[in-house]
Amino acid sequence: MALEITTVVVGAFQQNCRIVKDPVSGDGVIVDPGDEAGKILAAAEASGARITHLLATHAHLDHVGAVAEVKRALDVPFALHRGDFPLLEQLPAHGAMFGIPGLEVPSVDIDLADVESIPLGDQLIEVVATPGHTPGGVTFLYGHEGFFGDSLFRMSVGRTDLGGDAAVYARTLREVILGLPDETIVYCGHGPDTTIGLERRENPFLNGQLSLG
Repeated sequence: MALEITTVVVGAFQQNCRIVKDPVSGDGVIVDPGDEAGKILAAAEASGARITHLLATHAHLDHVGAVAEVKRALDVPFALHRGDFPLLEQLPAHGAMFGIPGLEVPSVDIDLADVESIPLGDQLIEVVATPGHTPGGVTFLYGHEGFFGDSLFRMSVGRTDLGGDAAVYARTLREVILGLPDETIVYCGHGPDTTIGLERRENPFLNGQLSLG
């Protein structure tokens, strides 16, 4: 059965936070709570989901800026890959750089480098390493639905000048993302959703027209 997904567009960077609910069990997770904690909490309550985890695809401020406040309100574990722990520690400084003072560094309860999946009801959300945009970037897959953060956009890809690595990213795109089935739905961290098949055909960074270098 398909997930019930509520998209909450938050903050100055218009980031797509997702409330993800398993309609069978009622359990849910929040992916990338980046800003406007009150808005996210209200959407989670309206969804009827029983939130069990906060998940981050990576630790840029627009994806984790509201984690501390949401975590405090819901008292659930926060999961992030340890490759991005240094970025997380820089959250207050990065916030100040972008005119967002007072960001709080949340504690990490689950290191995504140590797990292959996160439970959602009786099913599992697969944790797939997709480094490049950041060192510890991950994608969350549930069947043919995927939460890619900034690893893939409609007709574009994420930047690599904020802690990323273009060579690593190119390998991730080639060996991991292009290895997914065409029917995989891509829930992007910003902008409209897409599919792997569409991006395989039309995204210039995936079809060979442009390179990351």
